[in-house]
Amino acid sequence: MTGPLDGVRCMLMRGGTSKGGYFLAEDLPADSAVRDGLLLRVMGSPDPRQIDGLGGGHPLTSKVAVVSPSGHPDADVDYLFLQVGVDTAEVASRQNCGNILAGVGPFAVERGLVPAGDGETSVRIRMVNSGDFATATFPTPDGRVSHTGPAEISGVPGAAAPVVIEFLPGNSPLLPSGRARDTAAGVEVTCVDNGMPTVLVAASALGVTGDEDPKELEADRALAERVREIRLVAGELMGLGDVSDTTVPKVSLLAPPRHGGSVATRTFIPVRCHTSIGVLGAAGVAAGLRIVGGVGEEVARLPAHGDRLRIEHPTGFLDIESSIDPGTAGGLPTARRTAVVRTARKIFDGTVFPRPN
Repeated sequence: MTGPLDGVRCMLMRGGTSKGGYFLAEDLPADSAVRDGLLLRVMGSPDPRQIDGLGGGHPLTSKVAVVSPSGHPDADVDYLFLQVGVDTAEVASRQNCGNILAGVGPFAVERGLVPAGDGETSVRIRMVNSGDFATATFPTPDGRVSHTGPAEISGVPGAAAPVVIEFLPGNSPLLPSGRARDTAAGVEVTCVDNGMPTVLVAASALGVTGDEDPKELEADRALAERVREIRLVAGELMGLGDVSDTTVPKVSLLAPPRHGGSVATRTFIPVRCHTSIGVLGAAGVAAGLRIVGGVGEEVARLPAHGDRLRIEHPTGFLDIESSIDPGTAGGLPTARRTAVVRTARKIFDGTVFPRPN
């Protein structure tokens, strides 16, 4: 049990376009309520600045990965993602995070859970939040994790070592409602789950262009209310029940691409507008664009050949390999392949001291 003056072993990492604390499960309290209380104090929540903790005052920098050896035959490690509230005393576990996932493999090697390979290491990861699986492959020159490299991703300054993440087809139906198109709060949507429940809606249907700055969209109270209404109805359609107090589903606005990509996006997570796009959110968008009859048909520019799609977002783009099986004889489409390149970098490794309880 962690006392008021005890520190907790922690590695702070940037994973993709997010940042968070990475912990071994054995270093945290086993009781989830006690654990969550500790993590709120570690991150400095609730406080919009998170001035007394590790958090950066935004959902993208208030994240936690809890990693442990896996007992599943198809995984090396288990990864539990926790979204820590910024100005609320909440810790949510109903969603995955594909960006923080990028750091799980390197963290597992650094902590000795998985041996480093000769030049390259692949770590099989079970995402506890959903039960889905992914494999992360990254360079390990000289048997050590490399945190530097030539790979660049939009939304992150500089370069770092690439992490290739291949997602196995998930356990959830790609179309949770059983339809390519639904109506939620008077707006046509496509409800898709390719690793994270996501609601796709044309930006024009909500009276915006989809090219606005995230802060401009956040300041639009009428738009925020419409997004909330859509989420509540879509949650029921997707079998998630009442989602008024949860972080999923996410709502992604789709618009024609501006810079040669496949589509432009603005994603709400679930109230703040993402400054880029989450990996699993992009996976949902990519799969959703390929669904015949989905809302993406009116706005997307799909390539004539190949699986790669470029998802434009407020700070650049994310390239993702995505293919689906369209289904036959009236059957529903299913995800076939999803893969993405992210980067991860260790920022510090040491002891974090939570504020007193």
